Amino acid sequence: MTESPSRPQTGRSRTFSGASSTLRRLSKDFAGSRPPEGLMAVTGEVASSVFAPPRTPLEGNALATIGSRPDGARQPAAADPEKMKPLAAGDEPRRESQSIGTTQVVSSSDEATLSGRPPPPSRTPTQAFPNGYHFPPRYPWQETVRHGLKAFWAFFVTPMGFFWTLYGLNVVAWGGMLFLLLCNAAPAMCYPTCDDVNSPRRKWIEWDAQILTALFCVTAFGLAPWRFRDLYYLLRYRVRGQHDALRRLAGIHNGWFRLAGTQDLPPDVGPDNVADAYPPVDPGLVPIPEKNMPQPPLTGTRAAPTAVWKLDLVIWSMVMNTFAQCALCGIMWGMNRHNRPSWATGFLVAIACIIAMVGGLVTFLEGRRVKSVEGVPLSDRDREKLARDKEMGIPHYNNLKDKKPKEKKAKGEKEGK
Repeated sequence: MTESPSRPQTGRSRTFSGASSTLRRLSKDFAGSRPPEGLMAVTGEVASSVFAPPRTPLEGNALATIGSRPDGARQPAAADPEKMKPLAAGDEPRRESQSIGTTQVVSSSDEATLSGRPPPPSRTPTQAFPNGYHFPPRYPWQETVRHGLKAFWAFFVTPMGFFWTLYGLNVVAWGGMLFLLLCNAAPAMCYPTCDDVNSPRRKWIEWDAQILTALFCVTAFGLAPWRFRDLYYLLRYRVRGQHDALRRLAGIHNGWFRLAGTQDLPPDVGPDNVADAYPPVDPGLVPIPEKNMPQPPLTGTRAAPTAVWKLDLVIWSMVMNTFAQCALCGIMWGMNRHNRPSWATGFLVAIACIIAMVGGLVTFLEGRRVKSVEGVPLSDRDREKLARDKEMGIPHYNNLKDKKPKEKKAKGEKEGK
């Protein structure tokens, strides 16, 4: 029995195969993509650009060249034979260092094992870090405003910048008008009375509320796919204990979230050289995909891990914001102003705003904590000012705020007061 020759693939099959491969590729890209920034995130990004210009890989990090070979791989550190022995069954994994708060504490022997260098000497609050890094200096408010306006203009002339500026102006304008109407700032609209359902005041309150509801839907529903994707990964980690799901979330939120154990990684390991690191990095400490791993810290010190409950709070707050917006739309568009309960509208608006603010506040505070430990990029303007002030003998405190650090009082002094 002879085999029949294979029939050529039809056009319909080729089309179906191409569509399925495209869908797989898009779903893979979506799984690791960062959610588009909302209005608050965009506002914060533009404001922070005054002090932190966009960072390029390994920019300003002198540790990038420490322990490297000409081929780009890291030089093997001197290993202790006792520490290279395999672990016996039931033994606890060896830890090279431990983190307390936001300061990495490493013993002298462990420091020599990790980097082959003696531990760095203690420094004063104005001295640079051992690798030469210094936080950006503080500027007079006039210069800060001038550069802030330049940064805003550079953002405004982009398509997304123009969109978000127009969106923000609409939210502020219609929200401000609604506030003034609720405060009876326009007595001429109170005809025949301020609370009459057919008065111009009540009509404009309804129109303003409808427009604001539609504006809030842009972010609540437009970001819903990414919010529920994060919730899916979070439930996989919390319910099924899948650590890879947490690694994916760490890659998505790499601007402020740090996995437990990453504070012990060598300071020169980043997304560009993690595959060549020696000794090899534990895969459980690397986000998925590897390209979303945070860049090496500019200060040479990694931030302490982030509590996972903060990630829970951020993700659930964003999801609850979408649910609250769904309920608000149901009331605003499913009922008319004659029989709609006013308390329900105010309650849902307040809840939606509060929970979104809570999630945004956690993200801001954790991002600031990470930057205060790992550093922020320096611009040419920052380097010139630091060099000029150093020649003039003007010191700058080497921290994020460029302010004198507060001295911690001893425990005995606190108890004595």
